[in-house]
Amino acid sequence: MKEIAGQELNWNLLRTFFVIAEERSITGAAVRLGLSQPSVSNALQKLETQLECQLVFRDSRSFELTLRGEKVFQECKEIFLSTERIHSLVRDATDEEQGELNYQVISHLNSSLLDELFRLYHQRYPSVMFRGTVRNSQEILENILKGSVAIGICLLPKPVVNLPSIRLFREEFKVFCGAEHAYFGRSSISLRDLRREPFISFSCATDISGLEPMTDLRNRARIGQRTTGESTNFEEVRRMIVAGLGIGILPCPAVKDDVANGVLWPIEIADEAIGADVYLIHAPEKELKSSERKFVELVRELKGLYPDLE
Repeated sequence: MKEIAGQELNWNLLRTFFVIAEERSITGAAVRLGLSQPSVSNALQKLETQLECQLVFRDSRSFELTLRGEKVFQECKEIFLSTERIHSLVRDATDEEQGELNYQVISHLNSSLLDELFRLYHQRYPSVMFRGTVRNSQEILENILKGSVAIGICLLPKPVVNLPSIRLFREEFKVFCGAEHAYFGRSSISLRDLRREPFISFSCATDISGLEPMTDLRNRARIGQRTTGESTNFEEVRRMIVAGLGIGILPCPAVKDDVANGVLWPIEIADEAIGADVYLIHAPEKELKSSERKFVELVRELKGLYPDLE
């Protein structure tokens, strides 16, 4: 048999032979390919002529591949299965997001749920570019409402009317003081005493909208009436509390190392549980891009699978 260069092989003929071999029938191959039986027989003859060997033993009662026919069939199987895998990858790629996922999130938000959300989303859509911006809850809400961003993760006292919201988990907060403060190391402080203490505030907590847990606690307990420092930045609020400028409210997971190292002290307040619900808020479904919609869908999926994951 003369050597035939790969580019000289007629792939249509090989494909026809592959189907004939799978069907073990010229008639069956014709039906599957949507061709006439003479056309299929002619294609087989052309391939046998090109390869200079007989591929099939056939008569009116039997159909068998020759030894060479079986070898060619096995090679074709590898070729066309690989081709099918390529087509499958291409089909999958049409669902693979190529754009960006822009989101805004509050600072120092420690969460196993969010970690798993980001990990799984990246695993499913590895080509999506994440772009995260840190903002306070008030800014995030305003930006969602005015359409400058579609996805936000923030603190809310309750869902916002006419804005899709998914409650993720509840974050624990406490009142803290620094090592130089008179209350450091004390087990319990009365609200009356706390009301006289200078207070370090997040700037957004001074807003009348009351999105942050600090506002709710200050209104109920009437602490923080005298503010001696404020900032929109977590690190700066923490710095002022550590330095002894006053007491302040911080998320417990974010400062657990400071507590362990004796830099901050959690002040226990009887009958005053401090916490805030963390929500994913987003633009209306019809306004979401595909990458954003898939992110929201994954949030719902994870909440359904792991309702207690925080």
